[in-house]
Amino acid sequence: MPARTWRPPGPFDLHRTLGVLQRGPGDPAFAVRGGEVWRACRTPQGPGTLRLAARPSAGGVEAEAWGPGADWLLDHLPGLLGEFDEPAEFTARHRVVHEARRRHPGVRLARTGLVLESLIPSILEQKVTSDEAYRAWRLLLWRHGEAAPGPGERLRVMPDPRGWALIPSWEWHRAGVDAKRSDTILRAVRAARRMEEAARMDLADATRRLTALPGIGPWTAAETLQRTLGAPDAITVGDLHLPKIIGYALTGRRGTTDEEMLALLAPYEGQRHRAARLILLSGRVPPRRAPRFPVGDIARL
Repeated sequence: MPARTWRPPGPFDLHRTLGVLQRGPGDPAFAVRGGEVWRACRTPQGPGTLRLAARPSAGGVEAEAWGPGADWLLDHLPGLLGEFDEPAEFTARHRVVHEARRRHPGVRLARTGLVLESLIPSILEQKVTSDEAYRAWRLLLWRHGEAAPGPGERLRVMPDPRGWALIPSWEWHRAGVDAKRSDTILRAVRAARRMEEAARMDLADATRRLTALPGIGPWTAAETLQRTLGAPDAITVGDLHLPKIIGYALTGRRGTTDEEMLALLAPYEGQRHRAARLILLSGRVPPRRAPRFPVGDIARL
């Protein structure tokens, strides 16, 4: 059972740093148990389970790993926990951002180094509610993934590219995934090697690599590369809620567009994703006036 300890260069919040990797409640590949974070991953060396526990008294994060991918997971542990992130380069330009940073000094941007792990659930989230996408992710991993190695057997490792490609059409339908999204996932797994190469590119080149695939636009690429690269400037555009939240937090106005959001975040050029992340952590969101977006279920059609 390989293990190592990582010592952060400053304040560190394990749960908020890695929480963005969880795809909703009940994510089969991510769990928090007794304060520990567990991840089940498909690494280039195979499936692996990673257990992380913050030990402030020891000054670090203890990690243990199991399975063929254990060594890969531990080798990439510093990047996952934000060692290569540079939050000191960020300067808050708004009071709400300054206060969020002061209250959450230990949040760093995680870098998984894995593309498909974030790309596939991001595709599932296209044009549907979060609940629909999370349900699809859960069903597909439980039915077509594999048990995570070691004591993480209650977790599931997502299928390898061939496993995704072999999922029959009726299983996508049962999971509530329409043909447009399932076709995009199938194109992505057929080009898995080229997709994974984006983990070793800078943000601009990685974005071009992902968006060259039909069905992957700027929204999906940003949502993927925020996690894969820990990219501080990978701001999400085309989102239904983010412009409204950022506009309300920074100006108190409602109905902000993507263009207006980008103008508001212009002072954070190079760090726009980090600024947006802090604004979300501030909890300053516009009051809800309209009913929730209706949840569809194509599996019933």
